[in-house]
Parts: sequence; structure tokens; C-alpha cells
Amino acid sequence: MNTLNYIEKLTSIPSPTGYTNEIVSYLKQEIESFGYETFKTNKGALMVSVSGKDNERHRVVTAHVDTLGAIVRSIKPNGRLKIDLVGGFVYNSIEGENCIVHVNKNNNKISGTILMHQISVHVYKDASTAERNQDNIEIRLDAKTSSKKETEDLGIQVGDFISFDPRTIITETGFIKSRHLDDKVSAAILINQLKKIKEENIELPHTTHFYFSNNEEIGYGANSSIPKETVEYLAVDMGAMGDDQQTDEFSVSICVKDSSGPYNFDFKKNLIELCEKNNIPYKLDIYPRYGSDASAAMSAGVDVKHALFGAGIESSHAYERTHKDSIVATEKLVEVYINSEME
Repeated sequence: MNTLNYIEKLTSIPSPTGYTNEIVSYLKQEIESFGYETFKTNKGALMVSVSGKDNERHRVVTAHVDTLGAIVRSIKPNGRLKIDLVGGFVYNSIEGENCIVHVNKNNNKISGTILMHQISVHVYKDASTAERNQDNIEIRLDAKTSSKKETEDLGIQVGDFISFDPRTIITETGFIKSRHLDDKVSAAILINQLKKIKEENIELPHTTHFYFSNNEEIGYGANSSIPKETVEYLAVDMGAMGDDQQTDEFSVSICVKDSSGPYNFDFKKNLIELCEKNNIPYKLDIYPRYGSDASAAMSAGVDVKHALFGAGIESSHAYERTHKDSIVATEKLVEVYINSEME
């Protein structure tokens, strides 16, 4: 498979933060099929270590496979579900979305739709103006239930995870539309790079640890289990688009600062030089309401140089979009970086 195929595969596997065993198991099986050994952390993340010529100064490259999602907050008297959000997004971004309730009690999956309680314009005068919040948003289950007891009889309990229909589409014009491109685009890129290293028998200049984290959307991500020899820590994550942003869907976005503060100056400078030397289109940007695996590692006190870049993603934390040109630019920068010498 190529990177686009991996994006389609990864987005098809439900993995809201806290419910990532299935996607981590897929990663483990796929990457081990290339001939690697993998290591699963106590937190459930997956690490793949690739020995390099220099085994004294290591690199860590991360992408996260956990996504936004929800969890059952309570069962309402009408049999529908009140939800609590997993990750930082707003209720209006999921209104009208199809979803799956992952029933822990009997390992069942029940489909549903996320709707406003006051959705019918033929009944509710405030259908268009009522606030989109936890009290008004509910899940209409695709099951014969109209009471709390009937829903409980389905096995649904408080704490069951809810995943959203990704609706992944690759257009003829090269756009990729889907939920959870943050950060499954980056994970797909890292998988494809691991495959290429094995197939082409590439020896990296430095031992490099590919770290697929599973708790990034709730703030701490890949902030532990980092080898003590690590000098550089690169997070490959989405580039944020919007007003006053330079990031677009056709180049790689290099983050100079996010809500945690500036990224390492020398590391950023090196990435810019790699882009210019290798004719990789790039944009520099500040992500004002953003955190990453790398910033989480810094908050945890890890003594490394940290950097962040990724594909430009439109409409982050909603129904997202990017273009294959941005994916190609991001993958090229990953490749030239891991094959470059540290200064």
C-alpha cells in the first residue's frame, strides 16, 4: 500500500482517545509484517526502533493515532444518549454525523446519529437558535428504543465509547476529505517510510524511534518512554489553517510556535534548510490554540530539541480536508530529515 491507501485504512478504524487497542493492533501487525520488532508502552502506544550508524545520538519521530470522539454521559428518559466529548472540539462540528456506540458490556456496535433534541422545524420554534451543547445534543440510536430501560437492555452503559463516521473521500482533483486526518495522515506517512526503509535496505544516519502515540488529543501524548539517548524529537502533526495563517493544503507547514511556546530555533532552522535544499514547498506558521506530542514531552521535562511539521489541514476538528500535494511535501520532508546528519 502507499500513503493514500494507509490514510483510507487508518481512518476506517475507530480510535477515539481511550479506545485505541484496535488501531494499535493493526499498526503492530502491519509494521511487523515489514520485518520490524515493535514495543508497546504501558499507556498503549507503539514504538518501532530503527538502528542507525550513530547509536549514541537518537531521534524520535511521532504521529498520533487517537482521534476525537465521545463517550456516553447518561441515558435519557427517551432512550437517547447524552454524550461527553473526548478531545477539544465543539458540538456543532458533529451535529448530523453518523456514529457508532461501542458497547463494552456485550462487545456490540450500535449505530446512531448525533442530532439536536430540538431538531424538527415542524415542532420546535428554536430549532435553528437553540444552543448546541451537552444538554441539547443527543444520539438517536438505530434501535427500537424509546425509554431508558430499553436502551439499557441493549447493553449500553455510561462510559461506552462513541466514534464518528469518517466519510473518507479522495477526489479526482487530489483532495482528501475525512474526519481524523489529524493525525492519521502523519501516521500513514510514518508507516510508509518504515516500509520504504526495509524494502530499500536504507541505513539511517542516527538510530530513530518511530512513536505512534494514542493519547495526544487529551494533552499528554508521547511524553514518556522516550529513550535517554534522544537528542531530537519531531512531531509530525497537522498544520492549522484559518485567518491570519500562512498554512495551505499544498505544502508542508512548519510550526514555529503553538500554545506551549516557541519550538526549538536550531531544529526549525534545519528543517527550513532541508526544504530549500530539496525544493520542498513549505510554510512557516504559528498555531495559537494547539498542542502536540512534542510540546507534551517538553512539559514532562524531556531534555530534547523539539520540532513540529505536517500537512496543511482545512477545518481542523471537524470534517477535515487536505490535498495530496501537501501530503507529498510532508512525506518528502520526513524522508530527507530522517536521512540527514545531525549538526
